[in-house]
Amino acid sequence: MIAAIQHHFAAFIGHCRPAIDERADLIGLRGFLSSDTEWAFARSIIRRQIRSALAMTNNMNGGAKNGINTNIGLFARTVCWHLLILAEIRLTMTHCEYKVGRGVNMIQHLKSSTVSVVVDVSSGIPTILHWGQTLADLPQTWGSFPVTFGAMDSTTPISVVPLHGDAFTGRPGLQGHRRGGRHWSPRFSYVSHEVIDDLHGTLLECVAHDLIAELEIVSCLHLSNDGVLTTRCILRNVGDSPFMLDAFTVSLPLASHAEDLGVFGGRWTREFELQKFRWPYGAWTSENRLGRSSHEHPSYVWALQSGATEWQGEVWGIHSAWSANHVIYAEKLPDGRRYIQCGELFHAGEICVYAGDEFSTVDVIGVYSDSGMTPASWGFHNEARRRSPRFELSARPVHLNTWEAVYFNHDIERLKELATVGAAVGIERFVLDDGWFAGRRNDRQGLGDWWVSSEVYPDGLNPLIDHVRALDMQFGIWVEPEMVNPDSDLYRAHPEWVLATEGYEPILGRHQLVLDLWNAGAFEHVLTQLDALLRDHDIDYVKWDMNRWHVQGSNPDGKAGTHDQTVALYALLDRLRELHPSVEFESCASGGGRIDHAILSRVERVWTSDSNDALDRQLIQRGASMLIPPEVMGSHIGAERSHTTGRRHSMSFRGATALFGHLGVESDVTQLRDSELEQLRHIIGVYKKYRYLLHGGDTVRFDTFELTAGTGLSHGVYSLDRCQALLAYCQLSSDVSLTPPMWRLPGLLEDALYEVQIVPLTTATSVIVPGAVVRQPEWLSEALRGAPATFTGRYLEVVGLQAPVMWPETAVLVYLSCS
Repeated sequence: MIAAIQHHFAAFIGHCRPAIDERADLIGLRGFLSSDTEWAFARSIIRRQIRSALAMTNNMNGGAKNGINTNIGLFARTVCWHLLILAEIRLTMTHCEYKVGRGVNMIQHLKSSTVSVVVDVSSGIPTILHWGQTLADLPQTWGSFPVTFGAMDSTTPISVVPLHGDAFTGRPGLQGHRRGGRHWSPRFSYVSHEVIDDLHGTLLECVAHDLIAELEIVSCLHLSNDGVLTTRCILRNVGDSPFMLDAFTVSLPLASHAEDLGVFGGRWTREFELQKFRWPYGAWTSENRLGRSSHEHPSYVWALQSGATEWQGEVWGIHSAWSANHVIYAEKLPDGRRYIQCGELFHAGEICVYAGDEFSTVDVIGVYSDSGMTPASWGFHNEARRRSPRFELSARPVHLNTWEAVYFNHDIERLKELATVGAAVGIERFVLDDGWFAGRRNDRQGLGDWWVSSEVYPDGLNPLIDHVRALDMQFGIWVEPEMVNPDSDLYRAHPEWVLATEGYEPILGRHQLVLDLWNAGAFEHVLTQLDALLRDHDIDYVKWDMNRWHVQGSNPDGKAGTHDQTVALYALLDRLRELHPSVEFESCASGGGRIDHAILSRVERVWTSDSNDALDRQLIQRGASMLIPPEVMGSHIGAERSHTTGRRHSMSFRGATALFGHLGVESDVTQLRDSELEQLRHIIGVYKKYRYLLHGGDTVRFDTFELTAGTGLSHGVYSLDRCQALLAYCQLSSDVSLTPPMWRLPGLLEDALYEVQIVPLTTATSVIVPGAVVRQPEWLSEALRGAPATFTGRYLEVVGLQAPVMWPETAVLVYLSCS
């Protein structure tokens, strides 16, 4: 047996020696590597020899060759494998020691004007040591976490991909295995790192590998010039067998004084509900399996210093830029450390990384401020703008959407009248919503058949489009390409083109199924039909809807299909944008069910909610504004009586609410009285007057909602130079107090003198002066008389304006300008 083992070793060494001898001066003689290029070459030699040696010993294991016993060959193969692993570990250690000794720091400092991110790269997978306020210089040694009894002999760092194999006891960032459950607990070592400055900031790229599991992770951390941290990790399978991936997420450790969480929930027509609570020991988890970013589980979260507000305290915001299933996992470990883990959520067996392939996490976007949630939100807004397909948007045109005006009752003459009246009040884009295509007389039929209904439009859409164009308006159209009704020509021809699990009766949602866009035939069908629609008609804008969850969404091979479907969706949108670069797109998913930074890289607008109820919209838009900028946030003036709540609101309250997004109108304007049309024209005029400010400044939110226990709300926009502001104070319900609180306005220029003017949305002053009030605050009375008061920015921040006494469900608009 000993002789046989010696024979294996001799054969193995003989096989490896020529390649190693090629670089003997680097590895064997000097023992040190003089450059990263030489180090990479040495690593590649070792990897090649491992594979060749294993292939050779595999052949030896056949049992017949040279009469060698199979067990002996297997034993020798295993020993050879581990010797090579030890050799590369030693080379890794030598290389790291050499680099540190020659002045290359394993502690990297990414810095913007407002944020520092300090990263330890020594393990190959970056560990964030500090993410927060800017630091001038780093200490010679970075403090380590104490080691106590009852745990391991060293503290496991919380890297961006924490691992069970490193003794991390929280939720591993990488979970998976090879056939038979092998390599389920990998452990990676350092390979290299690089720091690259680009136009928008600084990129840190780190490479780590595990030779036993034959995996490699590339971690990319980018800190933008304005302090936005974007993290993405790539898993490469460098082995020769598939690796089943159960989870691959990004973890961001938080400071110990991040004691509170701010999380979001909601439902259809009540999106972006913010809840704050103390971060408990253990874990808080939000998992979304609906196939879109969802109303119920929006993909962003806040970690907050205790007592943090809109303008005070340290805050961290984290968002997964992905338009489908996702997880947010916030854990406080038994040792007191805390982290938030975000990323895509996989169904069982959904992701397999085949030999030679790679798989990437979604972009996890992090923002930080030491001055509260409002300044931190600007980072999310700026990142959305950078990702926009049109970084410099044109003035956002006022929409008239036909849905709540006509629903499915399309009649070309009625629609022409809608357009005519809309143009007269200043509307700039006419959007034909659901009901225009073949067989679509209700929501039970027609989806998938994307050609114009000859029944409703016997001469096609062009007569309507020509009429709209003659009114100097743009034309938009609604589609829902990811869906199909069972009652459609497409489904009757290709029932196999849906995401469904074989053997089970599909579950309908809004009478429809999901079309499998990963299927090449289905993808090409949709692309061809939409391309023809846009090619044959003068269309400026597409409202892209998605009204059904992914339930039992399997590919034809039986595997869960949500990931592939989402990738195909992105590809379809990208291809249509290539074919029709002048067309703008909006993302809608039963309202705000698909709003994230990934979809915002492909659309110019999102539909924030199917609710046009102004009272609900105030809170919906408040939550949404923590992630997205106002110019992409679709916000419409609906009918006096909301079709989702039955509540009635004045035109001024509806207008004051819708102004702070991308304004539109969604009602039958042909039924409005002349006085209502005049008021609507006035509101649209206000929007156009301040549009450059609304969409070019910084969104601001104030702490009124918390100070009034939810009865009041105030927000607005500051110009970038802080010389102008358009603000709204909204009375949501009756206040317990006789008088509301002071309305303090942080963030203005301290020494500037601001003039405070009222922006009227109605001529009826009683909207803000209830009859039971003897006297309103002096600044308001003076503004209403046309003699606006002036205050310094310092006074407005420290003291503020006395908020007026107002009727419930009303708002007052204030314009500030400084001299």
